[in-house]
Amino acid sequence: MTLAIVTGAPGWLGTRLVQSLIRGVVDVPSLGPSDRKVRCLVLPDADITELTALGPQVEIVRGDVSDANSLVPLFEGARGATVFHAAGVIHPTRGTKQFFDVNVQGTTNMIEGAKKAGARRFVHVSSNSPIGTNPTEEHVFDEKAPYNPYMLYGKTKMLAEQVVNNAHATGEIETVIIRPPWFYGPGQPPRQTLFFQMIRDGKAPIVGNGKNRRSMAYVDNICQGLLLCERVEKAAGQTYWIADRTPYPMNDIIDTIERVMEKDFGVSCVHKRMKLPGFASEVAWVIDATIQGAGAYHQKLHVLSEMNKTIACTIAKAEAELGYDPKVDLELGMRRSIQWMLDRGEKL
Repeated sequence: MTLAIVTGAPGWLGTRLVQSLIRGVVDVPSLGPSDRKVRCLVLPDADITELTALGPQVEIVRGDVSDANSLVPLFEGARGATVFHAAGVIHPTRGTKQFFDVNVQGTTNMIEGAKKAGARRFVHVSSNSPIGTNPTEEHVFDEKAPYNPYMLYGKTKMLAEQVVNNAHATGEIETVIIRPPWFYGPGQPPRQTLFFQMIRDGKAPIVGNGKNRRSMAYVDNICQGLLLCERVEKAAGQTYWIADRTPYPMNDIIDTIERVMEKDFGVSCVHKRMKLPGFASEVAWVIDATIQGAGAYHQKLHVLSEMNKTIACTIAKAEAELGYDPKVDLELGMRRSIQWMLDRGEKL
């Protein structure tokens, strides 16, 4: 196969994608190991230990998607390459301008670099946020759902999708967009570990009745979707929801994690929930919107604002057109997540 270019490593999904490109997707024999070169765009101060441990197939280029000049070496000799653009800012650390610098300008810079280099296909990792939240608990989004972005993150990911689609429309490069929702699995950041600890201690928040549903995506399921988006010819110009097979009610998500911790790892749980009325999320939404309007960002407020919302999708189009077949469900995925933590010496 041709060169693969990956942004977003050594981040969570980016690193897992690089592993999948080289070693194959776990549980999917048809997407097995490859001897292709994988060139990774890595921030100047990022730790590359996990990437270089994958061997000589990995090539490191230091740069930043928001700086077009730094991308020149990334695209050298990249004619015919596949670009997997997974870099993005979900929770900015330098104010909301960072959303626009990375998610919009960064995507624009990557698309322009890929076009000039003659890359074959640009696979873009978007989000559920450009489509917003479902109107009812039973509703699911498909690819025909209109844009209704949730906060500035959703707006900037919408603008990035438009950049990608416009590039495809010119005929200069093939593009594919995937929309993974809340994802989980090995490689998780500290915020996910904190969520496990809150469940253990009986402090996991349930806002409202807990029946609101969330689509989730195990990282290897997402990697399967990404590699299929590269391989399937008719995926060009398309957008796909990539997630686990069914959405999960919030009550079931927390119950499943609690059960896995106790049954499989002997972690004693308090068996309580921090129950909050539904309006707690609505109040958080107002404050979050106000803060973001002033150019600032508060991660916990933003997360709370979503806690009573349904964000659910169908993967029917990806199944039919890509042959997407997610192998890992919530229980198995959480078991692997916790095992990954313990293998690294982390404790619950």
